[in-house]
Formats: sequence, structure tokens, C-alpha cells
Amino acid sequence: MEWLIPFCFVVCASWAIWHIPAYILTLAPHENPSTLAQVTAIHETKDVTPGLPGLFGGVADIVDWVALALIPVFLVVGMSGVRVAHMEFQHWRPVDRVALFFGRVTMMLIISMTGVMLYEVFLRYALEAPTLWANELTLWIGGFVFLCSGFYGMQQRSHIRIFLLYDAVSRPLQRTFDVVWTALFVLFAFFLVYGSYKQVFLIKFYKWEMFGTAFDPPIPATIQPAVLVIIVLVAVQAVMNVISDWNLEPEVHTAADDIDEDELEAIKRAVGDD
Repeated sequence: MEWLIPFCFVVCASWAIWHIPAYILTLAPHENPSTLAQVTAIHETKDVTPGLPGLFGGVADIVDWVALALIPVFLVVGMSGVRVAHMEFQHWRPVDRVALFFGRVTMMLIISMTGVMLYEVFLRYALEAPTLWANELTLWIGGFVFLCSGFYGMQQRSHIRIFLLYDAVSRPLQRTFDVVWTALFVLFAFFLVYGSYKQVFLIKFYKWEMFGTAFDPPIPATIQPAVLVIIVLVAVQAVMNVISDWNLEPEVHTAADDIDEDELEAIKRAVGDD
């Protein structure tokens, strides 16, 4: 169940993202006739269920609305049912469930991306019938993997850090370092969103800019807004990390931190068997 819910979330989110032009045309149609015709043409070309009638006086059909409605359902169910593995960060709090769930979603995306790549390799080299969409779909999924894994990595405190100075100071000064770098990151996130949200959401997203290739996925229209959304989530998670770690005892980092205990035990067993 823990992996079924993220999979269902990915399926519903993928369907909804692919059919965003239908939601735009239904909820906020363009006033410019040229742009309206362009987005309408994109929707008619990319619609997976063209035979279904639109609901609520628009073009989004029942499958589109069901997929959109199920996204928050699977999100809430997935967050409530997430379980932390032993190799993950153990000092987590309920507010970390969002990042933990996105970690599972990222794993589903990686599996999907791997499946697409294997399918393309089989068709290309076994049947000599390569697809037009596999490479770009892999690129598209990979963009979301990169972004979501950054959010999950922030919750796990697994981003690259240099502890040479951090470990040498007292705990109060460590807290000061944490507050300073978090404030700088939040400031960076604020100006990134403030400086680009109009171009990203009003041009790339609202006009549904495509990739301009044979498969023509909406990579600019989806990845760029996702960058801004994820950077906000990462900034919020960074603040939550500072609050959660405030009263924790200081960690002592040594070269032994890089040793995988499970791998070490496997090596010992292998040597013992010999």
C-alpha cells in the first residue's frame, strides 16, 4: 500500500498535467483569439480521450476532472501512511510527511523513467523500430525527478555540506550558522519566484509552451513552474529543519559516516565464508 498510493498519485498527476490545456480552456480561456486558437489546437492534438464530452461548459472531460480530484486524495492518504525506513533521517516530525511522500513519488518516477528507457532500448536494438517520444519523455520525467529529489533531500539533510568549520564551533554558534544559511536560502527563493513568476506562469504555463520536437511535450510549460513551486517547498522545509533540529545534540562527523554498515556486514560475511 505504501508504494501503491505514490504510483496512483503519479498516474493521476501525469494525466492532469498532460491535460492542463483542457483545464485552462475550461476555467480561464484566453482573451487573445490567436492564443486561444493555439492552446485549443494543442489540446485537440494531445487529448487522450477526444471522444468524451466536456463538463461544466468546458472542454475538460470526466476523466480529466476525476484525475484532478484524486490528486489531493492520494496526497493526503500517502502522507498519512508513509513509513520511515531505517536508513532515512529518524528525527522527523509530522510536517515532514509531505517531503517523505514526495520521496516515494520520486522513486516511482525513477522506476517509470527506467521502464521507458528499457522499452526504447528494446525497440531500437531488438526490433529496429525506435520511438519518437521515449527520449523526450525520459528527459521530462528526469526534470521532475531532479526537482522532487531536491525537496526530499532537504528533509533528509542529505545535501552536500562541509563540516570543517561547523564541527569546530559550539552548539549555539552552529545554530547561528543554521539560521544564517537558511535565511539566505529563503531570500534566494523569494527573489527567484518574485523575479520570474510572471514569465513562468503567464507566458510559459498559461500559453502552454511546448518543446518544439516530434513528440513535442510541454517541458517548458511544466518544468519551469515546477522549479518555482519546488524551490518554495524546499525553502519551507529548510525553515522546518532549523526548527526541528534546534534542540538536538550536535552531531560529530567522522570518516566513519561514509561507511555503509549493511555493506560492511556483507563484506565480513563474504570474507568469513572464504
